[in-house]
Amino acid sequence: MKKKLTFLGIETSCDETAASVVQENTDGTALVLSNIVSSQIKEHKKFGGIVPEIAARAHIENIDLIIQEAINKSKKKIEDLDGIAATSGPGLIVCLNVGYSIGKSISAFARKKFLSINHLEGHVLSPGIENKISFPYLVLLISGGHSQFLIAKGLNNYKQIGTTIDDAVGEAFDKTAKILDLGYPGGPNVEKFAKKGNKDSYELPLPIINKGGCNLSLAGLKTDILRKSKNIKSNQEKYNLAASFQEAINKILLKKTSIAMKQFDKETSGKTSKLFVVVGGVAANKSIRNNLKTISKKMNFKCIFPSKEFCGDNAAMVAWAGIQRFKKKLFEKENGVVRSRWPLDKNAPFLKGPGLKL
Repeated sequence: MKKKLTFLGIETSCDETAASVVQENTDGTALVLSNIVSSQIKEHKKFGGIVPEIAARAHIENIDLIIQEAINKSKKKIEDLDGIAATSGPGLIVCLNVGYSIGKSISAFARKKFLSINHLEGHVLSPGIENKISFPYLVLLISGGHSQFLIAKGLNNYKQIGTTIDDAVGEAFDKTAKILDLGYPGGPNVEKFAKKGNKDSYELPLPIINKGGCNLSLAGLKTDILRKSKNIKSNQEKYNLAASFQEAINKILLKKTSIAMKQFDKETSGKTSKLFVVVGGVAANKSIRNNLKTISKKMNFKCIFPSKEFCGDNAAMVAWAGIQRFKKKLFEKENGVVRSRWPLDKNAPFLKGPGLKL
């Protein structure tokens, strides 16, 4: 009988201290034996955003306990594991170093294989935890720091066909929440208060909606929110602006996703199953989920979202990516390092900065 691989995953790329023990199933999906996430919302709330030094200190204080809790809950021992996987980029260097270092230490002490994981690849592979999926498939990765359309051709083989030229979708949500004083964390609060507002109350810009392929631009939208917020005189107007902002994001994603789907069809010559996966923290937004389900149905794509516990930063996706890379013998060189930037498509142009032409 073929052995089922079991991995410990560790995630500290930003403000979540997470550890998870994951075992592969015989059907190609995963059995998540534990998935522990320690949030730092209280630590960063008074600043309205993440402070790297505070985040790193919280990781150092919590990481041992979180890993031990994950192992205890899984009812496994270190010696039962086949490997250790830890996020080594992209992210905040001071935060990445915490999880990466302890992962390397555990692997050396227990004589287990260590795998360095790209946080973005963890997200891209995360739908496979619960669903049996096969390459190639179209990916929309939308999180606080990243917004990309990718064609996942295979493990370690990704083509970026669209990205943001300024703000990420999650970043735009967080900045809008801060402008409107909706509280921290921003994304969930914008979604919460948008339900109380009228999405048609404000006419907002939809930057590069008709150019740039499936690239995104959200800085202009954020600037207009700031401008309009100065004239708000009631909570209802605030909720209306939040709702109008969320509707603008939906319109942008609807248009850009349709373009990405057409490009996917063109590049695969229609010879593959049309699968569209949406991953990252913003994928938990119900309004965005429903919007993307609508365009998927229209374009004849099957749309898959991870469960909400696997949308945000989590260690189950890191462990799962570790298992997949272990099976393909995609091991890190011994002199590996953490990286603040680590694109999945090394050939993709870096589309940020002044003077950019689309």
